[in-house]
Amino acid sequence: MPAGSLRTEAPTVRLFDRMVVAGVGLIGGSLGLAARQRSLVGEVVGYGRGEENLATALARGAVDRYSRCAAEAARGADLLVVAVPVRSTRAVVAQLLPHAAAAVVVIDAGSVKGPVVEALEALVSPPAAFVGCHPIAGTELSGAANAAADLFEGQLCVLTPTARTDARALERVRSLWEGVGMRLESMAADDHDRLLALVSHLPHAVAYALIAAIEGERVGGRDPLAYSGGGLRDTTRIAASPAEMWRDIFLDNRSEALRAIDRFAAALARLRDGVERGDAGALDGDLGRARAARSRLKERRS
Repeated sequence: MPAGSLRTEAPTVRLFDRMVVAGVGLIGGSLGLAARQRSLVGEVVGYGRGEENLATALARGAVDRYSRCAAEAARGADLLVVAVPVRSTRAVVAQLLPHAAAAVVVIDAGSVKGPVVEALEALVSPPAAFVGCHPIAGTELSGAANAAADLFEGQLCVLTPTARTDARALERVRSLWEGVGMRLESMAADDHDRLLALVSHLPHAVAYALIAAIEGERVGGRDPLAYSGGGLRDTTRIAASPAEMWRDIFLDNRSEALRAIDRFAAALARLRDGVERGDAGALDGDLGRARAARSRLKERRS
């Protein structure tokens, strides 16, 4: 196993002594980079399945060392960061938890909170503590090769504490995310899942479906994708996201994802009806309202 790189400066603000990152991809790797650069943790240990990705994380400075052995990776850890596909979260925590420090803090980074919070609160018991987290900072890219220390700057992180959440652990986790540049908001896990189904899960479903609707079609023997412009590229950018991750999100947030998809299907049906009837007035209304809503989104993002 490659040796970890040594830092020349002692940390000035240390929230945790040893942070284990399970899933050193875009989110996990970026957190490792940011936490190390800001001296928020004493050591970052990578844990995962792929040797090549872990070696990339080490070479890029996202971790101090790594191991594919749960016992070796988690030994003495006081923070476990689980940034894996949501349906793998409980199993990964179960592998690492017995080897970590007794009072370890466990956080996830999943896009679905309800099932994860329920499962991990049942698994993680005092003196250990669990805090549900969703740093909303991802892109369609994946892997440690795409990690960036500034990924979280100015972005929103949603925390989903419950009545069982340890107050001191919650404050330490808040300080960690604030330390890497994030804005924070707390809400109920169910509210998170309904909100994210509309503004994140639905757009991904639409992007995947849009590409699927075009794929395989031929016009005079020509592949339409070869003639696409910026509109299709912009609309379907997120369809390049990892399929495994989004499969788990859709299934674990099934009821809210279906609710959002049904809302979209109804809006698309209204648009189709206006086109079919040649109703310019109806189309003007639908398109105008959508354009106005999109402009509000643009203002908030800017």
